[in-house]
Amino acid sequence: MRATAVALLASAIALAASPVIAQDPEQVKVVFEHALPNVEGKRLVSVFVSYPPGAKSLPHHHASSAFIYAYVLSGAIRSQVDNDPPKVYHQGEAFYEMPGSHHRISENASQTEPASLLAVFVVDAKDDALTTPDKAPGSP
Repeated sequence: MRATAVALLASAIALAASPVIAQDPEQVKVVFEHALPNVEGKRLVSVFVSYPPGAKSLPHHHASSAFIYAYVLSGAIRSQVDNDPPKVYHQGEAFYEMPGSHHRISENASQTEPASLLAVFVVDAKDDALTTPDKAPGSP
């Protein structure tokens, strides 16, 4: 009995000391959308993106017509667009993505603090999907 209790305690300690493998994904919410009355065929869409500690987005492309302005609301966001070097943007800083860009890295730069940003898209009205994740290597 005592040996079983010691083994259970050792297992519990090992599990508690193990790093967490699964991480919460980012949360994405459209907060504003409206046709641009002075630019025929275009709309403006604002998206709030929140990242729990250590969370990241999959590499992705946005709608081919999308010009994107991103503003960091809290924390720090690591971003890499196309072949530019990755950069960390802190609260109050902003960046943009040109139409057709490949967003290779978009993640919380912190493993302990949450982060969030507001992404503002100017996009063709006919483009429904704002973001398309990259296909996994070897998938059809």
